[in-house]
Amino acid sequence: MTSTDIASDTTSDDRPELTPEQLAEIERKYDPETAFRPTGPILGAIISALLVAMSVYHIYAGGFGLIRELLHRGIHISFVLGLVFLLFGWRRAPSTDLPARAWWRIGGIPILDMVFAVLAVASAMYLPLLPPEALAVRVGNPSQLDVFMGTALLILTLEATRRSVGPTLPLIALVFVLFALFGPWAPGLLKHGGTSWLGLINHLYMTNQGIYGIAIGVMAKYVFLFIVFGVLATRIGLGQLFIDIAMVIAGRYSGGPAKVAIFSSAFMGTISGSSIANTVTTGALTIPAMKKVGYPPHFAGAVEATASTGGQITPPILGAAAFIMVEYLEIPLRDVLAAALFPAMLHYFGIFIMVHLEAKRLGLRGLKASELPKMGVVLRQHWLSIIPLVLLVYMILNGWTPDYAAVYGIFACIVVGVLNPVNRLTFVDLWKALAAGAKNTLAVGAAAATVGVIVGVVTLTGVGFRLGYVVVQTANDIGGVLGGLWPFNFFGVAQWSLFISLILIAIACIIMGAGIPTTATYIILVAVAAPALAVQEVQPLVAHFFVFYYGVLADITPPVALAAYAAAGIAGANPFKTGNTAFRLGIAKALVPFVFVYSPSLLLVADGFTWSAFAITLTGAALGIASLGVAFSGFLLTPLPKIQRWWVGLVAFLFIAPGLLTMAVGMALLAPVVALQIRAWSSDPAATA
Repeated sequence: MTSTDIASDTTSDDRPELTPEQLAEIERKYDPETAFRPTGPILGAIISALLVAMSVYHIYAGGFGLIRELLHRGIHISFVLGLVFLLFGWRRAPSTDLPARAWWRIGGIPILDMVFAVLAVASAMYLPLLPPEALAVRVGNPSQLDVFMGTALLILTLEATRRSVGPTLPLIALVFVLFALFGPWAPGLLKHGGTSWLGLINHLYMTNQGIYGIAIGVMAKYVFLFIVFGVLATRIGLGQLFIDIAMVIAGRYSGGPAKVAIFSSAFMGTISGSSIANTVTTGALTIPAMKKVGYPPHFAGAVEATASTGGQITPPILGAAAFIMVEYLEIPLRDVLAAALFPAMLHYFGIFIMVHLEAKRLGLRGLKASELPKMGVVLRQHWLSIIPLVLLVYMILNGWTPDYAAVYGIFACIVVGVLNPVNRLTFVDLWKALAAGAKNTLAVGAAAATVGVIVGVVTLTGVGFRLGYVVVQTANDIGGVLGGLWPFNFFGVAQWSLFISLILIAIACIIMGAGIPTTATYIILVAVAAPALAVQEVQPLVAHFFVFYYGVLADITPPVALAAYAAAGIAGANPFKTGNTAFRLGIAKALVPFVFVYSPSLLLVADGFTWSAFAITLTGAALGIASLGVAFSGFLLTPLPKIQRWWVGLVAFLFIAPGLLTMAVGMALLAPVVALQIRAWSSDPAATA
């Protein structure tokens, strides 16, 4: 696809639908995690076997194995780094053409990359294979070989992450490494005693505070299995079932295809935590359909991208960050899923409001009955595919460990795939699915290892608490100024301090998330946010969710809105215009975290939860989101004048801290606008067409 195609913004229906190969190329272009290089047939078969072996090992370890934690993490890192060097090139190459033959390549892979792969495996396995008593003696006093292996693993981890994720995260890790080494020369509060290279490698390599830390442990124990489950569930027809049900539910109504995109992406989010993968999977169907009924291409792409980012906040899969949260907070996964449920619903509600108002404003139709599937046929063909997801959720809600539940979900997918005549799962299909599942974990695994480096420096230097103090102090200073100014003095310094802290953390999350994966953003910034917000008596669960949500928001926040750019590639729209529209559609996701900070009852399992507080919060948040939707769409019953749009938008912020008083004031302030809209609609019924 040419740049002219991407830059175009036409609603013409003569643009041919994209082939699966073109869709894969779009995903590859905007998602570096899928930019695998081509290999020769023999080497490709060997790599495929290694990927399947990786999946089989993790399934065995999750369901049946009793493997030492350090050894399990070491095996996981070995697979990840070794395969990254085989599958990702120094530069991103064309997806299909093998490079010209050369003496320094075998099957399209440079010999040097093979050496890197072997060295990565050796350095990752060296430590776990040491006898525990020998390791205990050498922690704090590593040998020269220990330092060499640790240095090799550190360098290879950063390079593997650069290849599979991009340069931003490794550069951040390098800055942290330099900060650890040159602490005595750091400015102000960041100054610390520093450490030697030996001390740094000892902490990052010889302990569980660095590369072998929580991040890689969660990837090895939980995330890998859930990704494989998602791939298998999609293969047996669950994804198609979700799309078809969404078509039946929402397709016939005004602007139907856009509403189908919302429902299908919400359903797909239950089995996939990848924004870009969701965008490409469901967008291949929904984006052309949206354009066909009259949505502008950039709007069609933005709807799909915004809805697809909800996959990372939609139970039960969420993203990898949810499992990190389980480990950090030491709470059951079911509590995290319960906390995520209603904020996710509010995200989709916000998109739905804007899509509906846009459809009314443009006078768009729904899909015809002939264009919709029949519910009876859909259920008859695909009902079996829902069984693994139901089993997975049932086991999690009944207290089974997530890894055990995921393993049984995988086995359920295999059984259903074998029995289902519509989407029969052959041995070849199973082989490909296991290989694809392992492939999809490589980039996030490399990123987790690099995040371990950053977290290791944070624990070694205490910089997280220092940065948290800087955030709080800055917020206090700004709050003190605002608290003394009319009309801002209506709120106290403490209230302004919390609000400014949240703003600063949200901005940091969006900036960091523009260049690195959501999970990495979450882990890095929660080290700063948790101490900063704890000082202001924000619950740990709430602080973690706040950072998580704003990290996800980066996928649709220009200038690096990767999910929106992928959707623009499918829609044939201007990428930046699509990204701006996606951010506007996803503005509810920016509002919801503030709501649950001020009223934690929205998270269901937060301390102090009551049903009355929850009902007030949910109602207030819905009113605030709906008000923002009206303001940004410029339409309620008829088009709104600019001054009314600004008025409604400002009133919406009253609902950030929902309560009976703020709701009453907000509704009273909105009443004149609603009255004017009813009056305009009554005098011109055609305006609602």
